Amino acid sequence: MRRFALAVALAVAAWPAHAAPSVFVDDLTWIELRDRIGAGATTIIVPVGGSEQNGPHMALGKHNARARALAERVALALGDALVAPVVAYVPEGSLAPPTAHMRFPGTVTVPTAAFEATLASIGQSYKLAGFRDIAFVGDHGGYQSSLQAVAQRLNRDWNKTSVRAYAIVEYYRAAETDFAAALRARGYRADEIGTHAGLADTSLALAVDAALVRPDKLAAPPRADEGTYGDPRRASAELGVLGVNAIVERTVEAIRQARRRR
Repeated sequence: MRRFALAVALAVAAWPAHAAPSVFVDDLTWIELRDRIGAGATTIIVPVGGSEQNGPHMALGKHNARARALAERVALALGDALVAPVVAYVPEGSLAPPTAHMRFPGTVTVPTAAFEATLASIGQSYKLAGFRDIAFVGDHGGYQSSLQAVAQRLNRDWNKTSVRAYAIVEYYRAAETDFAAALRARGYRADEIGTHAGLADTSLALAVDAALVRPDKLAAPPRADEGTYGDPRRASAELGVLGVNAIVERTVEAIRQARRRR
């Protein structure tokens, strides 16, 4: 027992020495964050997800998990960026009567005005902290116009400063266009690729975190009345990597271009 306890203590003590510095703001103290900004990490990526149904085979938090993981990869590729906490609550439809994903238990919606006000306040907070480039990236298609509207509003307010906000719509477009094209080139049908919880969506989730997907639920034929639009039965992490790479590459380049224009 003593040997086991000693081994655990030694492992815990040794772990921080081998861990790479986190790019997540939530992992830092305010002093550490101040110093990272002072050392040149002046870009903040604000990942936006959503809590919604994803068919019987995929977890409600799919968008949140993907937005966080992919934002981390983007920040690491940029080398001078950090990642904000995920904005998990987004417009998902009406409450009374329930529409869209709100017809399924677990989906959470907020009014568009409240969502946009929250994003604007997040941007203002990170400007106050010392960030110069604030990039909103969204894993869900329904609020892309809100990201653009908020970025435009912030930039009007900040027109006499060197700080800029960006709606990086290339993140979502890469998933919708580049990834879908890569799948079609490999012989997958459009109705299989799908628009929600289908082949593409599920493969992306598997590539980011396999625990998001319930393999035992993939065998049954997909049903729209269960929230699946597409056919996820041939989904795989290997296919998902195509989408992950496209999203990260397009997003990194879009942020770099936006910063050059500033």
